Amino acid sequence: MIRNIVYLGTPAAAVVILAACGDSSVAGLDPNGAQASVAYLAWKPGPNDTCPIAVHQKYSTVGPDGKLYPTWHPPVDPETGCTFGHEHGRDPHGSNLFGKVGDLPLGYANEQLDTWDPSGRRHEDHFGHKYEWENDVSMRVASAGGVLSVKCDIMYKLHQGTHSKDAFTNNLHEVVYHASCTDGTEVHMTIMAAIGTPGEFTRTCDGAHIQVGTATPANSPHGGGQRVIPDMTCVQRHLLVPSGSVSDDRAALHESWQQSLVLRTPEGKVLASMNPYFQVFQPSRFYDPAKSDITGRPIDMCYFVEANGDQARGGACGAATQNGSLTGIVYDDPRSPFNGVRRVFDMNSLNVENADGPTVWYTDPFGGHAKTSPFPGSIRQFLARIDNTGLDLSGPGIGSNRNYGGVGVHPPN
Repeated sequence: MIRNIVYLGTPAAAVVILAACGDSSVAGLDPNGAQASVAYLAWKPGPNDTCPIAVHQKYSTVGPDGKLYPTWHPPVDPETGCTFGHEHGRDPHGSNLFGKVGDLPLGYANEQLDTWDPSGRRHEDHFGHKYEWENDVSMRVASAGGVLSVKCDIMYKLHQGTHSKDAFTNNLHEVVYHASCTDGTEVHMTIMAAIGTPGEFTRTCDGAHIQVGTATPANSPHGGGQRVIPDMTCVQRHLLVPSGSVSDDRAALHESWQQSLVLRTPEGKVLASMNPYFQVFQPSRFYDPAKSDITGRPIDMCYFVEANGDQARGGACGAATQNGSLTGIVYDDPRSPFNGVRRVFDMNSLNVENADGPTVWYTDPFGGHAKTSPFPGSIRQFLARIDNTGLDLSGPGIGSNRNYGGVGVHPPN
């Protein structure tokens, strides 16, 4: 029996939940009788994956609602050696915050949205949950004249699907944000972040707003920030180049998901706000309206030659295909470099305006309607009793030197 201990909140008000996972011979059932969430049942092995569902479900935890949820796991199961085919970023067990927050129940905010607004259901795939964290991050304190030094432990998780057409229209994506700083700033937040405008995205190579269609759910709220995603125009401009040129992979395919995360009361008072960016390099998709599924594959472009002779030259395509001599690499091939395993998390601002407390708030899944008592569909949030806005606290980018690929990792990832 595998038992996960999950701490919800902070040491001063911790709730400890024990989950027995991984023993059941029937996938999706827990021997202690916990109900499965939608997210718990989402993953199925593909043809390139060697782990069965039962092994994947060992990596699970119980959320505040008493349901089973998936949580972080490595790309390769250390006990069996089987491969899952996808990764979730940096192993959270090394974070200073892990003892406070425990295993994150992935998809918990999505599940609460079912209750808050049954007409606005939004469930995401399992692959897209990506973690990043860092201990003792030196923060920029713009208003302190260089006198004050602040360090923070940060753990961040975003569902950033970069393999499917989902984000072309859908702007609701689960975010988990934990921070604890030496100046007393502390945040433990889970929301469905509305990133940009539903039904559209911002094009990577020139900032154009590309209208695609109706979001799911159709009543998705507008949010700050934007989802910066490449399309065929970017590929033609920067990946397919004339003889004598080298493809610019970043200009052609780089993504930046720029968020505006806010917790606020029903009256509109802001309790906390952050504006992190999560960037990914070499995703496995781009928008191509000429295709029936509107989803282009960068690896296919490695073999494509335009009528004028422009084609991919050098860069990731050149390395993967040995400059065109190696054929047969397809979208979900583990040999494809277009798998989204390289990312960077730009922390940017971290503001808490909660000097009068309380420390525990309950919000709707979007971070609004903050109240001191729970209500149907609400999510428990923790904010330190502090107002740090006078410091203008902000953080650097982290994770750019890490590659989360592993044995068997391939799109979809």
